[in-house]
Amino acid sequence: MSERTPVLIVGAGLAGLSTAVFLGLHGTPSLVVERHESTSTHPKARGQQHHAMEALRLAGLEAAMIGASPKSQGFLLRIAESASGPVFREILHDTFAPLDHLTPAGAADASQASAERILAERARELGAEIRFATKLESFEQDENGVRAVLSDAAGTRAVHADYLVAADGHRSPIREQLGIGTHGRGTLGHSIHWLVRADLSAVVDDRQVMYYLQNPKLSGGTGVLASTDHPDQFVVGVGYDPEREDLADFTEERSLEQIRLVTGVPELDVEILMTDTTVATMRVADRFSAGRVHLVGDAAHTMPPQGGMGGNTALMDGFYLAWKLAAVLRGEAGPGLLDSHDAERRPVGELIAENQYRNAIVRNRPDLAREGDAPPIEDPAVLLFGYRHNGAVVREPGDEGELLEDATRPTGRPGSRAPHLRLSTPDGVLSTIDLFGRSFVLLAGTDAWAKATDEVAATLEVRLKPQLIGGEVTGDWTGPYGVDADGAVLVRPDRFIAWRSQGPGTAADLEKALRAVLDR
Repeated sequence: MSERTPVLIVGAGLAGLSTAVFLGLHGTPSLVVERHESTSTHPKARGQQHHAMEALRLAGLEAAMIGASPKSQGFLLRIAESASGPVFREILHDTFAPLDHLTPAGAADASQASAERILAERARELGAEIRFATKLESFEQDENGVRAVLSDAAGTRAVHADYLVAADGHRSPIREQLGIGTHGRGTLGHSIHWLVRADLSAVVDDRQVMYYLQNPKLSGGTGVLASTDHPDQFVVGVGYDPEREDLADFTEERSLEQIRLVTGVPELDVEILMTDTTVATMRVADRFSAGRVHLVGDAAHTMPPQGGMGGNTALMDGFYLAWKLAAVLRGEAGPGLLDSHDAERRPVGELIAENQYRNAIVRNRPDLAREGDAPPIEDPAVLLFGYRHNGAVVREPGDEGELLEDATRPTGRPGSRAPHLRLSTPDGVLSTIDLFGRSFVLLAGTDAWAKATDEVAATLEVRLKPQLIGGEVTGDWTGPYGVDADGAVLVRPDRFIAWRSQGPGTAADLEKALRAVLDR
């Protein structure tokens, strides 16, 4: 039996489900297959930073993520000997630090398990089919598409897809079959994690906590303690050397000893609910695309957890890839648009993975420090909103394609994120960010540009809308976007600037730019 789907997504984690959600938002159905029985049930990454929440806001999921966040007094991140102290350094006091000057979106603190359930529900609402306990057995591709063989309890079946998205984890059999190598810092270390139930109210107050521990009494000299969605359940971890020991060497007695050392409570009454091992690595795929196959999430980049950007980066991979796949499948763009997935997301993936590695050195692996290592970037404005995309954009003369810029001083250059500005409308105050998400948008201040937009949209048959700023919708937008009052700015569906005319222009100028961006 054979079936057909525009996009086959392998893996129902944050990256795969995000891709399905945003494909659906652009009107493109997908088939998601996941070898496990359900979305994640184990506490993993948590937290949705402001840039990810902007994307989730466009998908109608901002309120759901906030609703799934624990009702705590904030987030506490400490480097310490144990959860009871002494404390060496306090890194972060509040996950929900306001960035109102940069975005209309807040942050959330939903766990990965909650976030995946929310994404899966929304993906189905938008037309995706999700099949659990289903494995990709093999695939092959040619110029006409991808042929995959799937297996489940009922047997095997063939699926024909136009494109395959590899969201199949850090080991990624798809990446391996494609012969795509990886580069990076390699393995940082191995650890054993326990999910435990214990009363730590005397140690942990009403906040979500993450402790990175440095203590020679701990196995491997390092440890971690993190909150979960349940106030009496915590993830506790310590290092170990898989060359010398394995899970069987951590007897119940030794496990309890290590857990009590982590908490700093010698007589702690604790129940172990789950035990697992994990490895911290920093690896980035050498390519994010190969023909009709595109890598997202851990298949594209793995990084240490320190910094909390791994899950956010995986989610954003899907956001940035989906609109491009949808545009090509609708015939609005040429296949060359998809070349920009590697050109745009790999530099960002490398940047964030390297920054997480630097965070790991500072927080609980000082033994890895080397002379000349740069400190981690700690400014959220840079990490969340300061990176640029240099693929599907029309770069301007003199633009050297720098990866980072100061988001608090926006330039409006093509390749940078469209600045958040508050506009006055008859219905109240609106952020420019809320104008984007489903189509290309031309921001302009004159009727001539609005007419040009309609003309180009009809000629190229693309989703392109004008947004006049002036008249009923007003706001001081020209400075941050780097144009004159009679200029215009073309913004992609992912709220990145594709092109701008700093002064007057014509429909031919706009059409030429859009053709370049869309590989037409």
